[in-house]
Amino acid sequence: MPTGRRKLPASERKPLRRAVGVPVWGDVAIRMGLAFFLIAMVVLIHWWDRAGLIDHYDGHVSFLDVVYFTMISVTTTGFGDIAPISDRSRLIEAIIVTPVRIAVLFIFIGTAYTFVIKRSWETWRMARIQKQLSGHIVVLGYGISGSEAVAELIERGIDPRQIVVVDPGEDRIARAEKMGCNVLVADATRDDTLEAVRIREAQTVLVSAGRDDTSILIVLTVRHLAPDVPISMVVRAADNELLARQAGATNVINPVRFTGLLLAGSAKGAHISDYLADLASVSGRVQLVERVVTAEEAGCPLTSLRSGGRGLRVYRDGKVLGFWEDECQTLQEGDVLVEIIPTVDGTTNGDGSEFA
Repeated sequence: MPTGRRKLPASERKPLRRAVGVPVWGDVAIRMGLAFFLIAMVVLIHWWDRAGLIDHYDGHVSFLDVVYFTMISVTTTGFGDIAPISDRSRLIEAIIVTPVRIAVLFIFIGTAYTFVIKRSWETWRMARIQKQLSGHIVVLGYGISGSEAVAELIERGIDPRQIVVVDPGEDRIARAEKMGCNVLVADATRDDTLEAVRIREAQTVLVSAGRDDTSILIVLTVRHLAPDVPISMVVRAADNELLARQAGATNVINPVRFTGLLLAGSAKGAHISDYLADLASVSGRVQLVERVVTAEEAGCPLTSLRSGGRGLRVYRDGKVLGFWEDECQTLQEGDVLVEIIPTVDGTTNGDGSEFA
C-alpha cells in the first residue's frame, strides 16, 4: 500500500451522522417558534412591570408601547424614548431580557452563527457516535448489493446503530440514514475515511463499490489499516476474484455466478433454486449459519449440535470437512461450522450465535 497519501482537509470532509427525528423544515419551525415564544414571554413580563417603565413621549405606557419597547430592547436598538426607571425593571432587563436577547440573536443572526453552531454540533455528534462504535459492521458502498445487505442484516436482528454505511452519493446515504444506520458521505478508498468509522474495531467489512477496480482498491486500504478484520467483497467479473483475494478479501462473492447457480438448479429441479434462495434469506423457513463450535459442543458429533440445526461442513486448521467425514464425528472447540437452522416468523430459533 503506498504511503504518504493525501488526506482531505477538514473543510472537505463530511461528518459521521445518524438520522434524527426532526426534518429540516421542522427544525426551522422549532427555532422560529422558540424565538417568538421568548419574545412573547418578554412582552408579558414588560406588561406586568409596565409601572417601572417611562414613556418620554406622552408619559403613558400602553400595550403597544410594551410590544415596541420589547422589540427594540431584544434587538438592542434602544432609541431611549421608553426606558426602565425602577430598580426592579432594570433587574428584569439585566437577568431576563439580556439572556433572551442573546438567544434570539443566535436564532436569527445569519449564516456565520449558524455555521459555527452546526459545525460544533456535528463534531460533537460524530465524536459521540465514534465512541459507541465497536464490533460494528461497516458497509462500503450502498448500491443495489450494499442496500440489500443492510436490509437483510437489519431483518436478521442487527441494530442499525451498529451498522456504518460509507458512500460518496448523498441520495444513497440519505436512504441508509432513514433506516437508522450511521452514515458518512466520503470516499472509502481514503485512509482518513476508514479511520473515521473506526475500521480497526469493526466486526466485519462489506465492500460493494459498483466497480471491481474501486472495490479492490477499497479492500487494499481496509487491509492496510485493519489486517485482521474480515472483509467480504462483491465482484462483477470472474477474472477479478483472484485479484480480490490477493488484495486481502476474506470472502469474494460473484452475484452473476450465484444467479447462474440458481438458474442451473432450476433446470435440474423445480424446487432447487427456491430452496437455495430460502437458505440465503432470513425471511425463509431455513437459514444458513456460520459460527464457532462452543465448549459445550466439543467432543460431540456434527449431528448433535446444541442449536438443533443440521451441520453441513466444518473448517478446522484450514481444512474443509464434509458432514460425512470421520473427523466430523468429534467436534473441537474453535472449529468453524456451517449449519442449517429453522426459522420461526422470520427469525432464527437458535441462540443468536450466528453473529458471534
